[in-house]
Amino acid sequence: MPVTVTCRPPALALLLTGLAASAHAQTEPPTLEAVEVRSAPGTPSLQALPTSATVLDGEQLRDRQLQVNLSEGLAGVPGLQIKNRQNYAQDLQLSVRGYGARSTFGVRGVRLYVDGIPATMPDGQGSLSHIDIASLERVEVLRGPYSALYGNSAGGVVSLFTETPEGRPFVEGGVSFGSDGQQRLSAKAGGQTAQGLSYVVSASRFMTDGWRDHSAADRNVANAKLSTALGDDARLTLVANTMASDAQDPQGLTWAQYQATPRRASYRADNGAAVAESFNTRKSLQQTQVGATYERRLDGVHSVALTAYAGHRSMAQYQSIPAATQAAAGHAGGVIDMSRNYAGVDARWTGRFSDAPVPVTVTAGLAVDRVDEDRQGYENFVGSTLGVQGELRRDEKNTITNVDPYIQATWQLAPAWSLDTGLRYSRVKFVSDDHYLRPGNPDDSGTVTHHQALPVVALSHQVTPDATVYASAGRGFETPTFTELSYRPDGAGGLNLALQPSVSTQYELGWRQRLAGRVQGLWSAAVFHSRTDDEIVSAGGTGGRTTFRNAGTTRRYGAELQADVRLARQWALQAAYTYLNAEFREGEFAGRMLPGLSKQHLFVGLNYRPAPAWRLGVSAQHAGKVYVNDANSEAAPAFTIASASVGYTRQLGDWTLNAFARVDNLFDRQYVGSVIVNDGNSRYYESAPGRNWATGVSLRYNF
Repeated sequence: MPVTVTCRPPALALLLTGLAASAHAQTEPPTLEAVEVRSAPGTPSLQALPTSATVLDGEQLRDRQLQVNLSEGLAGVPGLQIKNRQNYAQDLQLSVRGYGARSTFGVRGVRLYVDGIPATMPDGQGSLSHIDIASLERVEVLRGPYSALYGNSAGGVVSLFTETPEGRPFVEGGVSFGSDGQQRLSAKAGGQTAQGLSYVVSASRFMTDGWRDHSAADRNVANAKLSTALGDDARLTLVANTMASDAQDPQGLTWAQYQATPRRASYRADNGAAVAESFNTRKSLQQTQVGATYERRLDGVHSVALTAYAGHRSMAQYQSIPAATQAAAGHAGGVIDMSRNYAGVDARWTGRFSDAPVPVTVTAGLAVDRVDEDRQGYENFVGSTLGVQGELRRDEKNTITNVDPYIQATWQLAPAWSLDTGLRYSRVKFVSDDHYLRPGNPDDSGTVTHHQALPVVALSHQVTPDATVYASAGRGFETPTFTELSYRPDGAGGLNLALQPSVSTQYELGWRQRLAGRVQGLWSAAVFHSRTDDEIVSAGGTGGRTTFRNAGTTRRYGAELQADVRLARQWALQAAYTYLNAEFREGEFAGRMLPGLSKQHLFVGLNYRPAPAWRLGVSAQHAGKVYVNDANSEAAPAFTIASASVGYTRQLGDWTLNAFARVDNLFDRQYVGSVIVNDGNSRYYESAPGRNWATGVSLRYNF
C-alpha cells in the first residue's frame, strides 16, 4: 500500500543512487524473473522496452483498498496524474505527462484498453467507469514517444488485463464499508477446468451518499472472461462486461464557496440559491460490451492475432442550464440523451526472424473502429418544474470511424543493442447528420476527416544484464472529440470545423535497472521533452456550452523517478517523483502554465510485514498547486496528505479470510482534490474529503 514520508526530490535521487550502489556491491546477484509487457507489440520484457513503463500487479491494486476507483492504486505511477473528483457523474481525471489535462469529463489525450479492447473511442474520448478492479491481473502504463504507436490521443497508454485463473476453482464474496455511506458488495468465481478452460466471473455493487451534498451514487459492474487453448498452437479468449450507474452531480464551487462551504453542491455566488439541487443535476450510464481475441502460432517464425469487439453505451445527463438561456432558437437544451453502438477489429501478424543477418521481430496490422451515435437534447424543465425532461431541442446522428494500418520492428543490432522503429497512419472521420431543423436553427450537418502519419524510433543499450539505457523520439496527434467539435466559438451553427488536431513531437531519454542484491526490485529514471502544435484548449463557456480552439504551440518537459524495491525480507518501498513543466509558448497566454496540472508530484509508500498474515502500510503524496484556467489567474493550492492501512489474511484449510482497514487523509487536511478547467461560471474547485476511513472483509473457498 502507499506511504507517508516527507522526501524532497534530491533525497529521493540519493536514495535511488544508494540502492543502485548496493546492488552493484553484490558479486553474484540472483537472476530476477523477467516481466512481459503485453500491451507492447511482440510482448517484450519490461527490461528491454525502450520507453518509460510501469507494470502493476492486480493484487497490489486490491490490497487494503475499497476497489472502486483506479485512483486508489495508481498514485505511485510517475508521469501520471489521476484524481478522484468525488463526483461519480463524471469520470476520474487522468493525464500522462500533461496530455489529457484539459478534460472536464471523461478521459482525453490518453489511450485506454481493457483486455485489448479500446476503452477510448475513435475520436479520443475514453471512459474508466466500467473497469472491474476485482478481476484485474495487471495494469500497464506506457509513457513517452512510444505511445504514438497506438494512434489518436495517445499521449500515454493505460492497458488493463483481466486475470486468467489456473488451478482449482474458487468462489469469493466480500463486503466493504467506508465514510459517507460507502458500501461495496462483491462476488467472484473462477478457476480452470480439467480440459484447460480458464474462467473468471466478477460482479460488484457500490453505493455512497457522497462526501459533498448532492453527490450520491449507485454503480453496478460485472465482468467475465473465458480463455482456452485450441490445440498446441492457438488460444481463444472471450470477454464480456456490463455497467450501470446512477449518480448525482454536485458540480464545482468558486474559491470563496470552497473556503466557506467545501461540502456544498454548487450554488449561485450572488444570492446563495442552490444550483445543482434545484435542477437535480445527475447522470445515468449503461454500457455492455463483448469481445474476442484469437491468437495462433503458424510456425516457429509467424504468428497472427485477431481481436474483435462490439458494445452499446447510453447516457442521460441533466445539466443546470437556466431555462431563460435555452430560449435561443439554436440552443441544444439542458438534457443530453445519447446512445452509442460501437465496434472494431484489430488484425495483426508477427514475424520473428532470428536467422536474418540482423535479427528482427516485425509486427504489422490494421485497426478499424466505428461509433454510431444518436444524440438528442431536451429542455431541462416543464413549465416551472426544473430537472425534468422537456421539449426536444437537438436531434442528430453522428458516426466516427478510424482506419489505422501500422507496422513496428525491433532490430537486434548487436547482443546489447536494439533499434525499434514503427509507423502508424491514423485516419479519423467525423460525420454529423442533423435531424432537428427549425426556424432559427438551420441544418448543422457536416463532415471532416483528420489523418496523420505517426513515426517512432527508439534505440536501447543493455549496459549490463540488469541495466538498460534508451532514447526515443516520435510524433503523436490528438483530434478533437465530437463533443469538442459540436459548437463554434462565434456562436454560429454547424460543427467547429476550424478546430484542428494537435500534433506533438516527443523525445525521451531513460534508464531502467533491476536490483538483484541485498536490496531487490526495480528503479528507473527518465527525462522528456515534447512540443505540441495547435494545442486544443477551451475557448470559454456560455449558455451551458463549452467551445474549443487551437492555442498555437505548447511545450512540456520534465523528469521522472521511480523505485519499487524490497529493502529487507519484511520491508518494501514504493516511491515515485514527477517534475512537469507544461506551458503555452504562443498567443495570448504565452509563458503561462497549462491548467489542470501539478508541476511536481511525489508519492512514497512503505509496507511492513511483521508476520505472514499481517500487512501494515503508510503512504504520503504531495501535489503542487494547479492553475484552473489558461490565464493562470487562480490556482488550487498545493497539498500533502497521508494514509495508513492494515491487512490480515488467514488460511483456514480450503477457506481464505482477508480483512483490511484504512484511513486516508490521516491528518484531516482541507484541500482541493480536482479542478474543472476553464469553467465558464468560475466554479473551478472540487473539494476532497477530510479524514475518512474504509474497512472490509472477504471470504474465499477453493474447491
